[in-house]
Amino acid sequence: MAQTIIGSATREVVIGDDRPFVIIGERINPTGRKILAEEMRAGDFSRVERDVIAQVEAGAHMLDVNAGIPLADEPAILAHTVQLVQSLTDLPLSIDSSIVEALEAGLRVYKGKALVNSVTGEDDRLERVLPLVRRYGAAVVAISNDETGISQDPDVRFAVAKMIVERAMDHGIPREDVIVDPLVMPIGAVRTAGRQVFRLLGRLRDELGVNTTCGASNVSFGLPNREGINGSFLAMAIASGLTSAITNPVAEGVKHAVMGADVLMGNDQDAARWIRAFRVAPPEGEAGRRVNRRRAGASAPDAIQAG
Repeated sequence: MAQTIIGSATREVVIGDDRPFVIIGERINPTGRKILAEEMRAGDFSRVERDVIAQVEAGAHMLDVNAGIPLADEPAILAHTVQLVQSLTDLPLSIDSSIVEALEAGLRVYKGKALVNSVTGEDDRLERVLPLVRRYGAAVVAISNDETGISQDPDVRFAVAKMIVERAMDHGIPREDVIVDPLVMPIGAVRTAGRQVFRLLGRLRDELGVNTTCGASNVSFGLPNREGINGSFLAMAIASGLTSAITNPVAEGVKHAVMGADVLMGNDQDAARWIRAFRVAPPEGEAGRRVNRRRAGASAPDAIQAG
């Protein structure tokens, strides 16, 4: 299984099937956030700063940075945002844009090995984005759709992903630097969307040998209690082979689902991170000493029954 290394100037993150799941924070994105879009257009990045800090404190391993604001100078705004975020955290970044000039502007100022988000299977897009990825020594997200659109057939999406990986290798980009996005559709609109992705993830891992990512929050679009759906989806997707996702690390349900999946997949050795996060501290003082004496004197069967 491939191991994909993404880095800032001082920190590396390794994405791989035998590694803890990588959460890529999704919050620095003005799409669907009208106030944030207007603030960024006006040069006010205070909300971006708050989102950076909140996601870092919540345990994100990387951050996605997007500046897709209609009728704005996206290359300039994206470059400024990348520099701002790198001044606030040493987490590696995913530079996210549908505009090639914006991707290049972000890559030009980025310190480290970035993740480019993204390239699709259209020939023109491949020939514009892949040379850019190669020139800056980046990794790239490969989205499994092409000129024909998004297929509902997982086999077709697999074929598109395979083609993108092969084209990337033709450009000198190694397989391990291509992270495939199997495309998560809203489950409220496409009843089989979850099954499609789970089936495809297994093939991408076992047959193509690549790492994977997705916009995990897409699955719950239009539904109530989105956090519950997102957490369930992520746990099932991780079991199917998903190795990273662009999602909201601040959502407790999502964070706990990922941490639990790491334990169950054997990627949290001895459940150490889970225990550190959720161990209940004993009471202080004499009450705590009494609890500890009772614990020390309990027989194993009694302790199990008491639990």
